[in-house]
Amino acid sequence: MRTFTYVRAADAAEAARAHGGRDGSRYLAGGTNLVDLMKQGVETPDTLVDITRLPLDTVTEEADGALRIGALVRNSDLAAHPAVRVRHPAVSEALLAGASGQLRNAATTGGNLLQRTRCVYFQDLSMPCNKREPGTGCAAREGVHRDHAVLGHSPACVATHPSDLAVALAAADAEVETTGPAGERVIPVTEFHRLPGELPERDTVLEPGELVTAVRLTAPPDGTRATYRKVRDRASYAFALVSVAAQLTQGGDGAAEQVRIAFGGLAHRPWRARRAETELTGQALTEERVTAALDAELTAAEPLRDNVFKIGLARDLARTVLLGLTRP
Repeated sequence: MRTFTYVRAADAAEAARAHGGRDGSRYLAGGTNLVDLMKQGVETPDTLVDITRLPLDTVTEEADGALRIGALVRNSDLAAHPAVRVRHPAVSEALLAGASGQLRNAATTGGNLLQRTRCVYFQDLSMPCNKREPGTGCAAREGVHRDHAVLGHSPACVATHPSDLAVALAAADAEVETTGPAGERVIPVTEFHRLPGELPERDTVLEPGELVTAVRLTAPPDGTRATYRKVRDRASYAFALVSVAAQLTQGGDGAAEQVRIAFGGLAHRPWRARRAETELTGQALTEERVTAALDAELTAAEPLRDNVFKIGLARDLARTVLLGLTRP
């Protein structure tokens, strides 16, 4: 058994001091991912800073209709929150599509965004993995990679980000609020996670010791429709092969005034389909036009030996989702 120092912080300042920005320090909230990785030997922190007593466990409705979600709000509570279900149904649906009820009762909003990849090579200490041990190689590229990335990957890593919630937040243009040694900042959720490049060990743009304190969701325009759909190998408790979160606002003539699309299961981070969004904005969403826009988005895909099927699956799922959101 590996020993470590345990600190229960009373406020964010104490948590930051205890963490110290050191490589061996980790913040601990629900522990649904970190504790598992510690048991496997993938994570070996020398200091755990327990942040569960910080006052970050509420959802606040702001005057402009925005929702500020504390980083320690449990996934089950967030999925059931009336304002989330009404204004951001894709967020609620994404949370309910992930994990079991028991895990949702423990997992937190901030922890969900910060969970590590579920690549089998990352979790297997006997195999090379650049994300776990930089410079050792990526066993997945020539190994088992059916579940892995087709967009934005690099020779160093082909893993995908596992969060369902992050995909829905990306489609909603959410913002992540943080505090750290350099002070407070606000990060668009679409810029929060990194593509692997040559530094796959860095999942996010967080600096050492920086703590997620909240996620902010702006109120969508009146009449906006949104949903989240997920394709997986079994009906429950499985990570997405492909998922789609979409948000659509139509004008009186039926044309798309605002369209947002985010894919999960395709890349190292939630993938905002910016090109498809641009091509569909201002247009009536016919089947032919939606298919063409999605095909244009997915021309950037670089599938591996065994996951080329994800391209067609992503296109067909997104088309079904978008057409399902349109008004007659």
